Amino acid sequence: MERKREIRPLVQSTNRLKLTCELLPQKRTKKCPSLQDRGIKNNAAQTLAESFKITNEVKRADEFLRKRIKEGDLQAIFLLGQLYFEEGCYETAFAEFNKIKDTDIQALYQLSVMYYDGLGVKANPALGVEYMNRIINSDDTRARRLKFAAFYNLGRASFEGFGLQQSDKEAERLWLIAADDGNPKASVKAQTILGLFYCRPESQDLQKAFFWHSEACGNGSLESQGVLGLLYLTGHGIRKDKYSAWVCLKEASSRGNVYAQGHLVADFYSRKLYHSTVELAQRVAQYDNVPQIAKETECMPSYIAKGIAMAAFYYARCLQLGLGTKQNQVEARKYYYKAINMDRDVATDLHFQVIMEII
Repeated sequence: MERKREIRPLVQSTNRLKLTCELLPQKRTKKCPSLQDRGIKNNAAQTLAESFKITNEVKRADEFLRKRIKEGDLQAIFLLGQLYFEEGCYETAFAEFNKIKDTDIQALYQLSVMYYDGLGVKANPALGVEYMNRIINSDDTRARRLKFAAFYNLGRASFEGFGLQQSDKEAERLWLIAADDGNPKASVKAQTILGLFYCRPESQDLQKAFFWHSEACGNGSLESQGVLGLLYLTGHGIRKDKYSAWVCLKEASSRGNVYAQGHLVADFYSRKLYHSTVELAQRVAQYDNVPQIAKETECMPSYIAKGIAMAAFYYARCLQLGLGTKQNQVEARKYYYKAINMDRDVATDLHFQVIMEII
């Protein structure tokens, strides 16, 4: 009997859904690295060369901006802070933003994020929330595009209970404001989070989940594109549609969604396309730097870990049985362990399916 596929990873409980602040809204020019792009970066000499190049670029930018500051360009102070914020030099960024927080709304926004997450300064969620509220209530025309992001971040504070009293209902209200009925100029991150929020057992409404993931996907959310594929695959919130599921998962996978890649591996295996299974699973199973991948793709780290765990498990299964690759029990054990280390729940569920002869 065919076992009905589940979407358990989509419905994490409140204390396991780890969120991040929405970054300062800006135009995106960087494309998510492909599987091959990430593999190339393992070369130590190339990494060293790239680091040297970036260091020189930052140094030149620093000198240019400090010259502009001496000439009286106040906007250059924010740009200097932003330069170091994006490079992860948070202490320097904090010092620059703090100089102009009362006159530059963007600097105030960045400080609120830094106080909430403890970036370059001791974490102070209450002060972070206070600064976000100042942005929401500001009459400054420059605050207009920041307000959706601020509402998202306040929703996060309510959801987590840091800086505000924990309240799922208030988080939902704030995220709905931030999402603005799917407005592409609003917070796309809020649209995605609402989709995930309505997948949770505590607040489950799969039709709403499908709606919000559809809106977010249409507005460019890589995370929601992968989830849409699973909703089509399982028939949750929408009629089951294997073709649409395949299209969403394939596109999300090619754009760097590791969770979609894991499910694509599972799909290849279920259709006995073992060479395709091994080819993709072997690549994804090499990923280790979950925080870096999350930064590049703007996908949640917990789902990235699940995708890697799925790929590692299926690759181990192929190695164990000699499906699509040469049989190798030692390597199989190595990747089973990796699956467990990445996400024990995913590994346990897949092991159960092996016992039940489902996979």
